[in-house]
Amino acid sequence: MLPISVLRSLAGMALIAMATAATAEDIPSDETGFTEYVAAQLRKEVSEESVIVKGPLTLGLGELQANLDRVFKFCAGNSADCAVALDRYVKGAAEVHRERNAPPSREAVRLVIRTSQYAQAVQSGTSGPGPIQMLPQPFVEGLVTLPVLDSPRTLKMLGEKDAKALGLSEAEVRELGLANLRKELGPLMDVAKVVGKGQIGRLVGDAYHPSRLLLIDTWAPLAARQGGVVIVAIPATDTVFYIGEDTPVAVEALRALANNVAARAPNRLSGVLLRWHESGWRVVPP
Repeated sequence: MLPISVLRSLAGMALIAMATAATAEDIPSDETGFTEYVAAQLRKEVSEESVIVKGPLTLGLGELQANLDRVFKFCAGNSADCAVALDRYVKGAAEVHRERNAPPSREAVRLVIRTSQYAQAVQSGTSGPGPIQMLPQPFVEGLVTLPVLDSPRTLKMLGEKDAKALGLSEAEVRELGLANLRKELGPLMDVAKVVGKGQIGRLVGDAYHPSRLLLIDTWAPLAARQGGVVIVAIPATDTVFYIGEDTPVAVEALRALANNVAARAPNRLSGVLLRWHESGWRVVPP
């Protein structure tokens, strides 16, 4: 006969399994029912008015749009793990919503590089939940810098309303964003390696790698060690490629790599090549 302690443990495990199974059975398997179910779960985490059903597998969550396609597909093929996955999804979405609606802070201000088309789409409301009065500034042809508010889970575009809440002018927002970038990112040479002939350097996997281009002076040490030459590509919002030579072969190799990555990246940025000068970046003509 099993000891009482073991029996209690097994009984507890059985109750947990039964509770999980019951929860899984409560989750609708059709798109409409599943969407309504997730909406109800989200309303328990955030305010009622913040969650609206926009269509099958699509919810409005404040300024966000919550797409349920992936979690619905997962649940369809993994009913036993659906409840846990859905709970994780709901709590994560609610946390993102809370972060986006938190009052802006000066410590969170950063600058990012985006395409002019992206800025226009966000300002007009054709990309995202609605129009945002942003503060774009030209960077090079086809690209702009945009102030954002950084949080552990999201980057929120900083608009005129946020600037007013912070008591900052547009110029002061940019100065603060640059200062915060410089403090957070540190010296470029801490992460960038000097590249020789036939080599392509890379900074990959950080949302602020392209933002390093805004700190013009930090590229001077790298340029000095590469014979005065730094040519970069920023094909994705978390990627920078660079070379230390300006031969046609090297430039075309960099361009081909940038175009290939940009074509496949879900967070595509640009295929343009830029050459460093002390006064700023200049577009390398095709």
